[in-house]
Amino acid sequence: MSKQLLRSGTSIGANIREATNAQSKADFIHKLSISLKESDETDYWLELLKDSNYISLIDFKKLSNQNTDLNRMLISSIKTLKNNHLSK
Repeated sequence: MSKQLLRSGTSIGANIREATNAQSKADFIHKLSISLKESDETDYWLELLKDSNYISLIDFKKLSNQNTDLNRMLISSIKTLKNNHLSK
């Protein structure tokens, strides 16, 4: 499970980084959307690690809160980009 967490957690940043080289606005939105999916998956693995007592509740809360903040930023960015993209 920890390897899955590492994979999904690092994929968030990798896809955001890849978005900076997007070929179009639609591609940029798509890359951020992939990051959002990876963030959701990261939440899943964090919950499993907590439930299996692999990580402490304190560590879970800290990591989960950070991921939730990132998730909110991604959602906000994607919504703004979609609204701007559709209005043109």
